[in-house]
Amino acid sequence: MPRCFWCSDDPLYQAYHDHEWGTPQRDPALLFEMLLLEGFQAGLSWITVLRKRERYRQVLDGFDPVKLADLSDARIEALMQDAGIIRNRLKLKAVRRNAQAWLAVDNPAEWLWSFVGGTPKINHFTGRSEVPAVTDEAKAMSKALRKAGFTFVGPTICYAFMQATGMVMDHTTDCDRYAALLR
Repeated sequence: MPRCFWCSDDPLYQAYHDHEWGTPQRDPALLFEMLLLEGFQAGLSWITVLRKRERYRQVLDGFDPVKLADLSDARIEALMQDAGIIRNRLKLKAVRRNAQAWLAVDNPAEWLWSFVGGTPKINHFTGRSEVPAVTDEAKAMSKALRKAGFTFVGPTICYAFMQATGMVMDHTTDCDRYAALLR
């Protein structure tokens, strides 16, 4: 099966590419999870985060924003000892801050989707050189998220989040998923 240039031969990566990445997601719980995971990716490869995703689900209460909004400093310190996750204190503190900000937003899923006009933006890229790291929509999302109190939501993270959740469809034209998602 032809896949996008970034997808390696790792079975976990292939499953993510084939069944999740670029598929429009409107479930607030999944959007919140992906926003946090994209923040954990900062400075790392996505496959690193993907390999730790199940452990994050376990130690971060299934990404429940209500529970995470009350994440204590003591629990953050305990998480810093967990080798199954990315042990970065700033990123772990961002979980609490982002959960609090998430809960303060009315209809966060609709709000996030508003940055692409409520419908997926379909791109028709033919290869690596055409896929941007940042777009105007991602810059606007980043600015609005920061204003709302979120952290670890720079424009590059926001664009990766938009790609992952299908707000933008960046499967390249030579990828089997490109044709499947256009059907």
